[in-house]
Amino acid sequence: MKWLLLGALLGLLLAFPPLLALVLAVAVAVLSKPVAVAFGLGLAVRTRLPRLRRWTR
Repeated sequence: MKWLLLGALLGLLLAFPPLLALVLAVAVAVLSKPVAVAFGLGLAVRTRLPRLRRWTR
């Protein structure tokens, strides 16, 4: 699915070259906010971490 989305994005960028500036502007705006980057990385890593069980007596 992610490859389809990437292909669609690349196809749009090839069909409409001015969209590249818009995509870069959005990427820079998101990456300039450390809280948003940390939140996104936390969401990405959480799906790959094993669940830890609490100690019980």
